[in-house]
Amino acid sequence: MEMHGLNEALAVLDADDLRELVRRMVRELDEDAAARVVDLLLERAARKAEGAVQNGPDEAGVAEIVGFAALAMRQRCAELRSVDAYLRRGTDAFLARDYEAARRVFQAWFPPLADGRIDLGQRESVDEVLGVDLGRCIARYVTAVYLTSEAEARPAALVAAIRGIGELHYCSAPIGAMESVAVEPLAGLDDFLPRWRALVAEVVGGPNSLTRWSSGAAHWMQEVVQRLEGPAGLASHARATRRGDDLRVWCRGLVETKQWQAALAAFDEAAELVQVGSGWRAQFLDGGALAARELGGLDLTARLERAWRESSNMTRLRRWLGAERSEVNVREIAEKALEACPEREGRQRALLDLVLADFDSAAQRLQRAPGLGWSRGEHPGSLVFQAFAFVLVLSVAPLTRVPLEADPDVVEHDWISHAAGVPPLEVPAVTQILATAGVLGPVGGETRAALLSAMREAAEKRVEGVTSQLRRRHYGHAAQLVATCAVLDPTPAGVAWVSSIRSRFGRYPALQAEFNVLLGKRRDTGAP
Repeated sequence: MEMHGLNEALAVLDADDLRELVRRMVRELDEDAAARVVDLLLERAARKAEGAVQNGPDEAGVAEIVGFAALAMRQRCAELRSVDAYLRRGTDAFLARDYEAARRVFQAWFPPLADGRIDLGQRESVDEVLGVDLGRCIARYVTAVYLTSEAEARPAALVAAIRGIGELHYCSAPIGAMESVAVEPLAGLDDFLPRWRALVAEVVGGPNSLTRWSSGAAHWMQEVVQRLEGPAGLASHARATRRGDDLRVWCRGLVETKQWQAALAAFDEAAELVQVGSGWRAQFLDGGALAARELGGLDLTARLERAWRESSNMTRLRRWLGAERSEVNVREIAEKALEACPEREGRQRALLDLVLADFDSAAQRLQRAPGLGWSRGEHPGSLVFQAFAFVLVLSVAPLTRVPLEADPDVVEHDWISHAAGVPPLEVPAVTQILATAGVLGPVGGETRAALLSAMREAAEKRVEGVTSQLRRRHYGHAAQLVATCAVLDPTPAGVAWVSSIRSRFGRYPALQAEFNVLLGKRRDTGAP
């Protein structure tokens, strides 16, 4: 979060002021938070000092900690705060540059915690209950293993250590993790990297290459290739493997440096290289559209169309429709999309019906839709109901709880836009698309009656659905639909319909309470 004035205050304070302030703040923190802050301070100090600034456990102390771990394994449990204290002693040893002691302490605890031989009594994951920063402790353990192993044995020792960690912590970039906690440069790193790459290649391409374990090792390969060969190496590696995640890392590097022309070519190539049906291709096509936008957007509409056709969802459809600003062009897109849109995609097809002003088809979709499942991506209910409310009386739209833009399958691609610090591809509001298509306006006669009838049927089915399954959390939404119909039709016939709904479901007090809030307490008229 933004802390107004922080930088200015730090610029004014001298070292003594800051030391006193840190001491005071640490005293005010709870035990775990204070320990983590002190841990970071000691780590920073250990990097600055030529010698150790913290005393680690001696040989007897290490033996005692290892002994407690052995006892805990026999008993199959350990007291949480004691484990925190032992792991902090491992950190003390690490910061004191006694890497052998640190390795022994961490190795005594992490593997049995990972495989369940020691239970801390937690219901959550281990990292959520420990007071130490588990990720940094594990990074220190891996670093200690590295520094205490012979150069030739380091790659295998590192793999064994990370495997022993198991599910405790996902170590996707071990080299970076080691560097982030090391208090001195990692010895022999230049010699280690080629050896590490060779071993990781065996893990990734071995007989169990489709396992979760080898999938994680693929991230190690990305890291070491980046270290050894830079962006060009990532490109060659991605082309060779054709794996979606390797291609993503290559493209992301170009996005992060805002090399848009190169990124555009990379996204296009990645979309051709990646396995068909994997889900990656559409993401690379999205990335190509983003790069095209940054380059001026000459073929943006065509790129958005291709992404939608590859993997259709409401987000991509709204992007494609919203790329055009003329009524004729938007309707032409809608006609093309309706021909290709799968029938099961009820919400997308309903939007296309609305853009083409085919209210009859949209009404039929609303009437056929089930009373449950309104939040599902294919359900047309929220979209069509709200759109009809806009068409009938635009001023009543704020009364509904389901916004016209509701879209549970919004696809976020932060790895593309966030990496470059640029706005993501625009996902225009449905109201904006319908306004461009020229279909937002009042209607009368038979059309008005047909839309209202469809809305009533949908509202009634919604009430039936949520009450039949006792979905109390959705009673308010069902009542809101009924209330919207009541506002749209205040005639005696409309009032009678509302009254019949309230009477029919009178044995559901929670639902009646929602009706009371929205419609008032009188069942005979449906009004206060």
